[in-house]
Amino acid sequence: MIASGDLPDIIIDAKRYTGGIAAGVNEGAYLDLTDIVDEYMPNYSAWRNSDEERRKTTITDEGIVGGVYGLAPYNEWCWFGLLIKQEALDKTGLPVPETVDELHDFLVACKEAGYSQPLNYRSNYGQIFTGIINGAYGVWDWMFVDDNGKAAWGPGQEKAKEYLTTMQNWYKEGLINTDWATADFNQRMAEAVSGDCAVMMDSPDTMWGYWKEDNDIDFVAALNPVLTKGDPSRQTYRNFKQTGSVAAITTQCENVEAACAFLDFAFTKKGWEIYNYGSYGDVHLIDENGLPYYMPDGLMYNDPDGQPISNLIWKYRIHDFANIRDEHNSNPLITAEGSYSGDIRKYWTETMDSSVTMPPVTLTPDESAREGELGTVLSTMRNEYFSKIIMGQLPVDAYDEFLQKAQAQGLDEFVGLWQAALDRYNAR
Repeated sequence: MIASGDLPDIIIDAKRYTGGIAAGVNEGAYLDLTDIVDEYMPNYSAWRNSDEERRKTTITDEGIVGGVYGLAPYNEWCWFGLLIKQEALDKTGLPVPETVDELHDFLVACKEAGYSQPLNYRSNYGQIFTGIINGAYGVWDWMFVDDNGKAAWGPGQEKAKEYLTTMQNWYKEGLINTDWATADFNQRMAEAVSGDCAVMMDSPDTMWGYWKEDNDIDFVAALNPVLTKGDPSRQTYRNFKQTGSVAAITTQCENVEAACAFLDFAFTKKGWEIYNYGSYGDVHLIDENGLPYYMPDGLMYNDPDGQPISNLIWKYRIHDFANIRDEHNSNPLITAEGSYSGDIRKYWTETMDSSVTMPPVTLTPDESAREGELGTVLSTMRNEYFSKIIMGQLPVDAYDEFLQKAQAQGLDEFVGLWQAALDRYNAR
């Protein structure tokens, strides 16, 4: 679309432009909204300036407003982690594991109790190794902020071989699903509800639908395990009050004022209600406190096509847009009667340390092009070596070769790009 030169008035998910929002503005595709946002988008302007974190994450390093960002009224709860079937805890008689060693012993007990592949490893949400186990070793999936406040590359950390040794041993012991490297979402969900699986790495919203609602399988949450009992559990999810998508108005838009008004509506009270809760009367009503809710006999819980709620969050409301996303109160997977996914997400968020999360930094167009080039090579190498080592196709010592190759392919330059962006972000 960009290459064609024929642009619509508004582009959603505008960060996908090569080089990001800043490049879109600098290269003449996206409109610079800096001088018009206060006049034409007063509601959005008020929202983004209502909090320092929102202000900081909705501008470029140069202070340019290049798009309309989805914003949250709060830092959204962590939505991904370790989930355990209650029946597995009952069968083994063991408590929820807190350390990597305890998780290993629990999985062994599960296998002895009949769960043939007790840990469903990996995910389908973009994370490769999810940070749930590898995070205990400081070997995060990708870029993170280390304890000194510096940008660091997770796969290159010093305990990587220790992590890979652990996972290779677990794979040899049959504690991990054998198709972990290739299984798609439908395969993983089919495995999850089977008697082979005891533990999932996934979203409690998703698993409430597949486990509890569809199959009456109760489950509980575990914190990301640690190496030493008593150490703080860590995770790398924090949305910095920025959520959903980014909308950009293109330079080919002939009625900029109308485009601004359309996007600004999402940041009004009525826009918040409609985007988050759908249409009034058939999808949601308003309670005595003036707050929207999904009524039990409404479309959200009585879809005429019989689709699962995980689909209906897109059918009857807008789950991902440049708006005020009230996820904690408007996600029907959280608010459904009997659902405890919100309780799990809140527990993870309030109990685990997220200080290692890389904030939404901005790369310059040149940096972004180079980062993409280097990142593709490093990601391919990481996936290949880590997967083969875990499955025993390569010895753990092959990691040394991997790290040497990564450094030869520009790892230091890659980290330097992120460090420069992080420095600029901190200076905003």
